[in-house]
Amino acid sequence: MPTKEKQSEQTEKWYDIAYPASAYTFPHEALIHRVRFDKDHMYLELTDGRVLSVPLSWIPTLHNAAPEEREKYEISQDRKMIIWDPDKCSINDEVRIDDYLGSLPASDSEQGQQ
Repeated sequence: MPTKEKQSEQTEKWYDIAYPASAYTFPHEALIHRVRFDKDHMYLELTDGRVLSVPLSWIPTLHNAAPEEREKYEISQDRKMIIWDPDKCSINDEVRIDDYLGSLPASDSEQGQQ
């Protein structure tokens, strides 16, 4: 069994940190730069360099739409939503980027199941 002195030495070991926290990038806001699709996913390229991949199966209107119809989107002025205008294509939907980032509070029914 290690002595108290030996335990203290082990817990007080410090390591050099290669980069200060100021050298890291921590995004403050997610804004859409570009959108692209493959047969299974929608990729949201953000202005800060991140790429968010969303399965099309999560969005039935897009999953069931023809690939050429998915491409008829517009990015909202605040760059937070992708909008399909039913006057311009067969899709009538909006995708809000904030719905796919971070966690959402559990619904009442989900909280009861935990």
